[in-house]
Amino acid sequence: MKRTVAIIIERSDIALGGAERSVFELYSALSELGLKVDILAAKGQTNADNIHFLCRNHPGRRTSYCIFAKELKKHLSQHRYDIVHSVLPFDFVDIYQPRGGSYAEAILRNAASYQNKFTEFYKKLTAFANFRRTALLHAEKKLCKNTNGPIVAALSQYVAQQFKHHYHLDDSRIAIVPNGVKINKQTDSSETENLRSKILSQFNINPSAGPVFFLFAANNFRLKGLPSLIRAMSLVPANSNSRPLYLIVVGDDASLKYRRLAKKYNVHNRIVFLGKVRHIQDILSISDVAVLPTFYDPSSRFILEALAAEKPVITTKFNGASDLFTAGLHGIVIDSPQNITALADALDYFTNTDNIKKASRAIASDNLKEKISITRAAQQLIMLYDRIMHGRQL
Repeated sequence: MKRTVAIIIERSDIALGGAERSVFELYSALSELGLKVDILAAKGQTNADNIHFLCRNHPGRRTSYCIFAKELKKHLSQHRYDIVHSVLPFDFVDIYQPRGGSYAEAILRNAASYQNKFTEFYKKLTAFANFRRTALLHAEKKLCKNTNGPIVAALSQYVAQQFKHHYHLDDSRIAIVPNGVKINKQTDSSETENLRSKILSQFNINPSAGPVFFLFAANNFRLKGLPSLIRAMSLVPANSNSRPLYLIVVGDDASLKYRRLAKKYNVHNRIVFLGKVRHIQDILSISDVAVLPTFYDPSSRFILEALAAEKPVITTKFNGASDLFTAGLHGIVIDSPQNITALADALDYFTNTDNIKKASRAIASDNLKEKISITRAAQQLIMLYDRIMHGRQL
């Protein structure tokens, strides 16, 4: 008989972002490995038999934590699952897997991303004005204090440390299941060529100039370190051993103030803002290096997808995805997005063709694709499911 799993997510719509997309990729991987998986959501767009919308009759675009909890308990009392796996902090589930890391750390790192002491203090002070976030933070604290609460499945060592530091959660309550993504995604050749032509045209350069394209992809440019990246670009020297550096910025965020910042640092003619792209693998295929000098990321899908495409990466220690590659071999990890000199040095390092090729070869030869695959993540989760089910029988 198939093991049955319920995965709880607030909204069932992959267009909303990386967390939602990750849940659906995980659902597919678990299903392919023989599990029967239901998704329990408050609201959403998908109409599949295995997706249950529990709060459709409640008004509003979003549903409060308390209402969703009530509807979940009602559903779970009427349907039996071997494992209940949630990405939201409910203490009545078996596994809590926070896709965004801990709420406590997210608040602190978001405040730090403003890079201004007064603004940082203000953002910390006013964090609790967001009632929904406050409810989730309190629920997370309660979940950790409950000695019979769920196992926290951390996406990275960074996330595991957050729960130890902020909530003093015991190691026995933490299981590290590194994030994963779909690998071997196919590119669209016509879309790739259109993007290449568009980029060369906007930069007004000829391919013979040998440009090196760095790709930055995010939907929150400030939090993911774009201001630091723009400043670092201005410090990269031009020399005979390097290729000319250009930056492609992808994401659904307002770009005007970042365009102004680029002009201030006189790098505006080396940055192109593409906005939202349909498939990240198409733009990755024409890029040389992925860069994300983030202030906070539990485990960036973008960096993992770049590694799956065998592209070298640059990120920070505040990105849990750094667990899945070796710094100095497959990419570079800097200590802080505020260390502009270190970031500029990392950019400069990868303006050398030999360094790009060396890192790409290492990614391929070390078979990082398997290490970062969603199938590997699903297999580890199944082992955790089995452990929990075995523990009930003792």
